[in-house]
This record gives sequence, C-alpha cells and structure tokens, in this order.
Amino acid sequence: MIRLLRHGFSFFSVKKMVPHDKIAGRLPKTKEAYKRSFRMAWPCVVEAILVSAIGAADTMMVGSLGAKAIAAVGLTNQPKFLLLAVIMSLNVGVTAVISRRKGEENVEGANHFLRQSILLSLTLSLLLSVTGWIFAREILLLAGAQADVIDDSVIYYKIIAFNIFFTGISLTINAAQRGVGNTKISMRTNVAANIVNVILNYFLIGGHWIFPRLEVRGAALATAIGGFVGMVLSIASLLYRTYFLDLRGKYSWKIDWKALRPFFAISGSAAVEQVFMRIGFFSYSVIVAKLGTLAFAVHQICMHVANFSFAFGDGIGIGSSSLIGQSLGAKRPDNAVIYGNVGQRMAFVVSTVLCVLFVISRRYIVMAFNREAHIVSEGAFIILIMAATTHLQTSQAVFLSCLRGAGDTKFVAMISLVSIAVIRPLSALVLCFGLKLGLAGAWYALFFDQAMRFYLSKRRFNGLGWTRLRL
Repeated sequence: MIRLLRHGFSFFSVKKMVPHDKIAGRLPKTKEAYKRSFRMAWPCVVEAILVSAIGAADTMMVGSLGAKAIAAVGLTNQPKFLLLAVIMSLNVGVTAVISRRKGEENVEGANHFLRQSILLSLTLSLLLSVTGWIFAREILLLAGAQADVIDDSVIYYKIIAFNIFFTGISLTINAAQRGVGNTKISMRTNVAANIVNVILNYFLIGGHWIFPRLEVRGAALATAIGGFVGMVLSIASLLYRTYFLDLRGKYSWKIDWKALRPFFAISGSAAVEQVFMRIGFFSYSVIVAKLGTLAFAVHQICMHVANFSFAFGDGIGIGSSSLIGQSLGAKRPDNAVIYGNVGQRMAFVVSTVLCVLFVISRRYIVMAFNREAHIVSEGAFIILIMAATTHLQTSQAVFLSCLRGAGDTKFVAMISLVSIAVIRPLSALVLCFGLKLGLAGAWYALFFDQAMRFYLSKRRFNGLGWTRLRL
C-alpha cells in the first residue's frame, strides 16, 4: 500500500517530468508548478465551460418547446463553428506569438502585433457574418435539416450570424490576453455574456413580463445580445493600462506583413486544422441528422454534456499553452515540458471525477434538458459511452493545446485530418447504417476518434521535437 502511494505521488512530481539531460536551470518545485498552472488554468476552464453553457442554456430553455426545437437549434452548431473556424485558426497564432513576446519581455512587439490581429479579426468577422446571413438556408440544408425544422433553424442561424461578428472580435482580444497570462479577463467577459444570455432567454423564449413570446427566435436574440456585451467588455480590457497589453499606446495600426510572418506560419497550419476539423464535425453531424429528428435531439443533448467534459481539458490546455509559449520565449524548454505535463496530470484528476459523475447521474443529466421517456432512456445510455471517453477527451485536448502553444500546428493539422475528418465520419457511417447500431454507433465512432487523437498527440508531445521550434 505504501509503495502504491509513493508511486502515486511520484506521478505528480515535476522531477519525473523532464529527462535529466534536458534540464537547463532551476526547475520549479512541484507545489510551485501546480500552483502557477492552476492559477493560469482555472479562469480558462471557467471560460470554456461558460462558452459551452451558452449553447446548453439555449437547448435547455427551448427544450420546453419540444424535440423539434432542440433539433432546430442544435443543427446550427456545426455551421456556426464552420464560419468561426477562420477566426479560431487566427487566434491560435495570436496566443502563440504574443506568449512568446511576453516570455521575451517585448512589450512593443506584443502591442504592435495585437493591433495587426484585431484588424484581421474585424475584417474576417464582418465577411463571415454577411456570408452566414445570406446563405443561411443553403448551409442548413447541407447540414441535414429536415423539412419539419428548417424554418426555425434558418431564423435562429440568421440572427446568430450577427453574433459571429461580435464573437470573432472578442475571441481575438481574449486570445491575446491569454497569451500574456491575463486569463481572468477572458473569463469575466464570458461570465457577463452568459448572464445576459440566460436572463434574456427566460424573457424572450417564453414571453415573460413585458417581452413577446419569440421561442427559437428569442433564444437567438439573447445569444447575440450576450455576444455584443462580451465584445464591449473585451475591448474595454485594452483601454486601461495593464501590465502588458494596451490599445492606448502610439503603435501603428497599419498592416505590417513582416510582423505577421510568424503568425501566418502558425495560423496557416491552424486554418488547415480547422478545415479538417469542421469538415469532420460537419459530416458527422449530417450523418446523425439522417437518423431522424428525435435521434438528433438526443444526440444534441449528449453533445452539450460532452462539451462540458471537453471544456475542462480545453481550459487546462489553454492555460498550459500560455505557460509553454512564455517558457520557450524565455529559452526554458525544460519548464515548457513541465507545464505541459502538469496540465496533463490536472486533466487526469478532473476527468476521473467527471467519469464517475456521468455514470451516477446520467439520467438526471438528460432530464435537465428534456423529460420524454425515450429521450431520457437513450440519452442515459449514450452518456455511459461518453463516460468511457472522458479521459481520452480531456487528455488529448491538453496535449494538442500544448503543441499549438509551441507552434507545432502542422502536426496538429495532420491529426485532425486523420482522426476527425476521416476516422470519425467513416466509422460513424459504417456503425450507424452498415451495422445498424443507430445513434450508439455514432458515439462509438466518437470514442475511436478520441482514442486516435490521444495516441498521436501523446507520442508527439513525449518526443519533445516541439521544444525546438522558433517563432
């Protein structure tokens, strides 16, 4: 028993995380490393959970309108993220470059690059919003919307298209703030946006107090107004003097292609990754939609629950990626390895708790969205599959975030091609329709996808080649 406990403690010790010949100086103590990682990660985790909660809140609150309303809102998720993929890939480069400049203590370089990023984000966000508005119906028909939900889906998606403009700018500013360690700022903007969204959901979906009953349209308006509030707060965070980023300085707003060169190297690969991811997710969603409106409603409920699990891994990974970028900028790759492994250990603990929680509370979790007997029964079974996937999901999220933070985005793009764009949709197609496993087959396919991403990302991280990349 004592030997087992010692082995458990050594699993968390930083001394075991770096090969002896790779140590370049004083290593942080175990308590110090976990404390710094936790301080950086917890606002990112809260933010990631709140981002997931926006979609979950809409689904929960329109759940009272029935399965068709759940499906109508759910069908817009992948098309929405398909448009946001460009901004998300841009933000990978924003965090990576600015975290390096922070590690170099290059204030001028960071603020000059910040302005370039905002200009690009503003332009792209506007183009994406207009595209989403004009082609809403065509996009949703391609996503698999059936005749009984297409009208509500188009109404919801057109309003959400406006929110893409607000969200894009907010995401870019928050990515920059995370790069220098200001993770609480991003969290606060999302807290405010979520509070506004949930309050307006209550008034606008059901028509309470002086507000009209707008149902699905009301959920979309609440989300868009919440997004606008988040954008305003993100901009405001750069208008008072912080210890690193500040929009009030006399830095140029002209596009500087030389300054953007390392950014394009990273974001170009990240864009390819996002394309593969969105193709895979979109294809997967279309396959599930072909199972029918009721099955898709169950799937959408379970995906929201899975997103909460992913949010923990994603949040911890974002915090770790910032510390990795700063460590590499300070010429301390050994510390970068430590902070990546510390994030991984933290994710392991969290995913263990989540796995137990999912198994014990699976029926009650589904009932929070909808109480129809068939939905609760099938959803509870799907959550069992999800529980088995949790450790893989959170671990690969941390590993991939660490690789992105180091600038190793080409390899991450390759993983997305193999696992998300190929393995997930093809295995879902075979399992759902070839083997006639229905919705359960789609979730077995998701398990295979997560397992492949975990294996490939872990091997890459342990190989340490990413510590030698230069930006």
